[in-house]
Amino acid sequence: MTMRVAAAMLGALLLSGCVTYPDISQSRSPCRFEPGGWCGFVREAALEAWPYAVAATNAYVGDSDTFADDGPLLEPIARLDIAPEDAKKGFDYQLFAQFEPGSANTEGRKPIARILAFRGTDFDGLTDIFYGTLRSDQIEIAMRYFDAERARLGNDVPWIVTGHSLGGALATEISVKYPEVRAYMFNTSPFYEGDAMTNDVQRMVFNERGEVLRRFARFDADPAADVYTVNCGPQKNTLAKHKVRPLADCIAWIAAYGSTDALAVVKANKVPKPMVECGPEDKPHPGVQTRQKVPCVHVAREEKKSEKPRKGN
Repeated sequence: MTMRVAAAMLGALLLSGCVTYPDISQSRSPCRFEPGGWCGFVREAALEAWPYAVAATNAYVGDSDTFADDGPLLEPIARLDIAPEDAKKGFDYQLFAQFEPGSANTEGRKPIARILAFRGTDFDGLTDIFYGTLRSDQIEIAMRYFDAERARLGNDVPWIVTGHSLGGALATEISVKYPEVRAYMFNTSPFYEGDAMTNDVQRMVFNERGEVLRRFARFDADPAADVYTVNCGPQKNTLAKHKVRPLADCIAWIAAYGSTDALAVVKANKVPKPMVECGPEDKPHPGVQTRQKVPCVHVAREEKKSEKPRKGN
């Protein structure tokens, strides 16, 4: 990466204004009778991705906005100790076992996958930016720990990698090197070293429209993947849009229209309705649905209390 790109990145991180990009994953009129006003292909993607969004969020151990309840499909696994020299470079990750949908109360259940969730950038300092973005130290470290965990736990079930921001870039690198490994990334960093097209069918990305890292696609192309751009918090600034928890909340909320397991996470963690979805701010999730009785029209801004509610809301 050139110093010009690095300077542009650090400068943009200081900006707080919103930017607008074409909304490619939410259609207002064609989908207004679908659950929550979310188009079918977005709901299907959310159904697949929500456990990994939760895992990517909970890779930030110690933060105040992780999920208190992982839900019925995830169970934390003790990971290897991180060597002090690797921890000093900002590297961290967490492990989870993933179980079949609807198997929460089944004794002796067996995992269907193991998830390695890379932690993203910690903005308490510049350590992650230096070792994870300006240099490639964390890529090499991530490869070592992924190999070590597979050697320790085995390959009896598939391995899946996930991550937010820098964690998404590390997950990309793993998916490029190992074609059998599926990767899920959230507001992912475009700064990675592997070939963008290698193993692209094994990657899924969810980005919040207008979040800060999307500005850097002009310098480094995002990894090829199935990419979903959602507009869950249109009034937030670019830095607030980059946070993983609001995006994970939105994905879990959308998934809960088709999954009782996702609905359990929404209820247990008191996940709020996405601002853009029709209905009052304190609207409870209606549960699994196949069709709206009245049209649910997404809104681009919060209505003032003095404004009359829109028809269908």
